[in-house]
Amino acid sequence: MARLVLVRHGRPAAVFGDHPDPGLAPEGRDQARAMAEAVAPLGPLPIVTSSLRRTRETAAALEERWGLEARVEPAVAEIPSPGGDPAARVSWLRGVLSGRWADLDPALRRWRDELVAWLVARPGDGVVVTHFVAINVAVGAATGDDAVVGFRPGHCSRTVVEVVGAALRLVERGHEADTVVG
Repeated sequence: MARLVLVRHGRPAAVFGDHPDPGLAPEGRDQARAMAEAVAPLGPLPIVTSSLRRTRETAAALEERWGLEARVEPAVAEIPSPGGDPAARVSWLRGVLSGRWADLDPALRRWRDELVAWLVARPGDGVVVTHFVAINVAVGAATGDDAVVGFRPGHCSRTVVEVVGAALRLVERGHEADTVVG
């Protein structure tokens, strides 16, 4: 039985609609250091991140602590969103976050299913530094909740799931915080 610590990235330097790939704000770097301090006794464990700067920068504190290099994994990416006009992108995300997976585009459901399949197939324990919706996907799969958002993981929160057979089991939700989509 593998145990995965799902870490939401630290506070980014820009919001969703303002920049496609911001790094961490100073507060986010502080959050990442505090997360590394809290998670350090569990490892060293393999670390996986999405390709986005905010996840890689969040993982850097843990990489330094454990003397490892995180691996970028496309399966733990942020939810795929339309490009173009930032205001339209924000409006799209707000609509998605208020919905249920059964009502969303098949491509988004496929992204969700591929993420869950990757988590379930991942061998051994590890730390996965990822995004708000991706963590909600894991929690939803573990609890049978079809809502896109079942809880609001705060920046650098740690949610723990276990892989039991071909399924996820929720061990612990991370701390919650308001998340601004803008």
